[in-house]
Amino acid sequence: MLIKIIIGILLIVMIFNLFKAMVIMLKDEPKQPNMSKYIGRRVLTSVAIVVLLLIAIATGLIEPNHRPF
Repeated sequence: MLIKIIIGILLIVMIFNLFKAMVIMLKDEPKQPNMSKYIGRRVLTSVAIVVLLLIAIATGLIEPNHRPF
């Protein structure tokens, strides 16, 4: 159950960074940080989610669906 909560929080963080980058892109103020900073955080969060899922499957915390239909 804890692993699902962590993955859910990471997904929310990923979506937050995506929207933060969108706001910076639309405003185009010179004093704000670059949009690539937030896009990079989003990519890093995505990698963390994939690695966490692979570790959880390998250790048996999450069981994959055997029949996809």
